[in-house]
Amino acid sequence: MDVEICIYTTSFRSERYIRGLFCCYGLKVNDIVNGERHAKEVQGERAEAMPSKYPSKYRIDLHIDDDVSVAQNGRVYGFKVHIVGTQDDNWVEKIVEEVIRIKRTKELQR
Repeated sequence: MDVEICIYTTSFRSERYIRGLFCCYGLKVNDIVNGERHAKEVQGERAEAMPSKYPSKYRIDLHIDDDVSVAQNGRVYGFKVHIVGTQDDNWVEKIVEEVIRIKRTKELQR
């Protein structure tokens, strides 16, 4: 399946560290948004607090997270979030199905 992977984290670990970590698991990461980049590019000089993650700014089609507050922000700010939790043994299959659905929808829109 041809997809790009972007890591979006509130962590202030360096891009190099994050890329290396995922490389250890055999994942090629296309882009990384860490806490520092988010603070600069999303929050910037805004007086009002922006959400902790804002994937639509980076044209991310599907954000996967374990924090329900991110899903709540997704509803408010208009981005798609798939919540994974410790109770779901089928989370990988569900994400693959969602990626396939998104790809088909994009193909139909062309």
